[in-house]
Amino acid sequence: MPWECGLKRVHPVRKSDLPSKTCPVCTRPFSWRRKWSRNWDEVRYCSEKCRRSRKANGA
Repeated sequence: MPWECGLKRVHPVRKSDLPSKTCPVCTRPFSWRRKWSRNWDEVRYCSEKCRRSRKANGA
């Protein structure tokens, strides 16, 4: 077993424990993703589709 030979056992993080935000375009909540780890504070939209539609609407 891995914990007996000195290795740490890694437990997955529950999605409910991750930070979340609300998308201003579709008003749906979205959760933190690993690819957003460096710039989570700057992430505003849940998807490319919402980001593009925001620009297309001129808002």
